[in-house]
Amino acid sequence: MHIKKAQYLISSPSYEKCPTPDRPEYAFIGRSNVGKSSLLNMLTNNEKLAKTSNSPGKTQMINHFEIISVDKPGDAKETKWFLVDLPGYGFAKVSLRSRRKWEQMIENYLKKRENLIQVFVLIDARHTPQKLDLDFIKNIELWQVPYSLIFTKADKEKQAVVSKNVKSFLERLRETQQFLPQHFVSSSVKKTGREKVLKLIEEMNEDYSSHP
Repeated sequence: MHIKKAQYLISSPSYEKCPTPDRPEYAFIGRSNVGKSSLLNMLTNNEKLAKTSNSPGKTQMINHFEIISVDKPGDAKETKWFLVDLPGYGFAKVSLRSRRKWEQMIENYLKKRENLIQVFVLIDARHTPQKLDLDFIKNIELWQVPYSLIFTKADKEKQAVVSKNVKSFLERLRETQQFLPQHFVSSSVKKTGREKVLKLIEEMNEDYSSHP
């Protein structure tokens, strides 16, 4: 897949206010400091697409980006899809009321957005399994939302530590799940995992177009 164009479209306070669900949509979510903006910029090859911040919790609405892709540079046939940046869960310097409002907004979006094909849950590869991440995954399993895992910041820790943390996380999931989700290990700095994630999206786009 070659990203021909990626641009910010709209920020919505609820799933009802989101753009018309007329194309496949892929949402990205994770803890507030997981490196989501950097990952989105890396995937789209656009460093200015999603705003990165040192202050966790900056994303407060459902942010839609319009993506136009082709199989390879120069191809005439274009595919249009939505990339969605969701508010992070966990640490954020906001009131409990605001946090609950976010949680309800995210839950409604994940459960009711009809063109949502896949949710990519971002996990910080530098850490051992965290309860916040495991609890969130437990919820999307309960809601029967299709998802994959992306382990981020793989360049910021030794490879042996990253591998151990990924293995530990998957083992924790295996305790309660019969089937493990697809997972990717990524680095926004080294662009690790980019091609594999885009390949999955490309395959899902093709499946969507053949079964609209």
